Amino acid sequence: MATNALKTASVLAFERKLDPSDALFASGTWTQRDQASTWPAITVREKSVRGTISNRLKSAKDADPAKLDAAIQNPNLQTVDVATLPGDADTLRVRFTSRVLAGVGAPSACNNADYQAKLRSTVQAYVDTAGLGVLAARYAANLANGRFLWRNRLGAEQVEVRIAQIKDGQPLQRWTFDALAWSLRDFNVPTGQEGAAEALAQVVEQGLSGQSHVLLRVDAFVRLGEGQEVFPSQELILDKGQSKKSKTLYTVDGVAGMHSQKLGNALRSIDTWYPDAAEQGPIAVEPYGSVTTQGKAYRQPSEKMDFYTLLDGWLIKDKVPAVEQQHFVLATLIRGGVFGDAGKE
Repeated sequence: MATNALKTASVLAFERKLDPSDALFASGTWTQRDQASTWPAITVREKSVRGTISNRLKSAKDADPAKLDAAIQNPNLQTVDVATLPGDADTLRVRFTSRVLAGVGAPSACNNADYQAKLRSTVQAYVDTAGLGVLAARYAANLANGRFLWRNRLGAEQVEVRIAQIKDGQPLQRWTFDALAWSLRDFNVPTGQEGAAEALAQVVEQGLSGQSHVLLRVDAFVRLGEGQEVFPSQELILDKGQSKKSKTLYTVDGVAGMHSQKLGNALRSIDTWYPDAAEQGPIAVEPYGSVTTQGKAYRQPSEKMDFYTLLDGWLIKDKVPAVEQQHFVLATLIRGGVFGDAGKE
């Protein structure tokens, strides 16, 4: 079949290959990290507060001193969820597991056999030449550096990440990392942690390549200070009329937790191959390089740097991207998603 006759499959979907669980929070003391299995869970409680008027005024009329003084006298009452360490505990433990699955580049659904065959051969050519080692090393780095802790990592005195490969329910290998020694701006391995980082990356690569079943258990210990606030995921309340709270935190059976989606976003924050990477640093792998907190897409189709342009050029037109962009395309397939061309305008 001629290559130029190949069409993108209208049905094309991939399952994610990094599959984290939700994370659960517990509390204890830094010196007793080895007994963390007995640490009590952190719960979420409600707090009612009286806020002040601080929103931007809508018009010059609202800025009238008399009206502003009157508005300030009206209480801005709020009920919010909050999670904190107990008064006698200075350390947060965040625990989750993550599977590393094989079948990179193998779609879970594809209605075009020729396209699937071309995709399979293209991915295999990438694995044979570039290999999965670069991506695996970056995924491993995002476990070691504690990026998945998000706001809980900021301002911490110490952060230790312990990772174990689990087989038959028992640890097969263990690694310990000083997370604060790692930069979140690059993937350089700190001095003294090279051996553990390389070993973890090899295990991740083995999982992606299908050489072995890989299940990782991650325990991150964050020394914040006694009684300090911790930050689980915040729930998106679609029907705010049904909720009396202005902030609702995520819990699992009453235990403060973090969404698996938020963990996954941190683990795949490995894209430094987009145009503004030198200034912005790594962003999460997304088809258009979208960063919702900034309201910006860093991989614009007009610049031919988005996932669809690169993938179609590679498969349909035999335009092999630069190696860095090949990394990005494969990382997007590892991310998973629905990428078919349904032909809808």
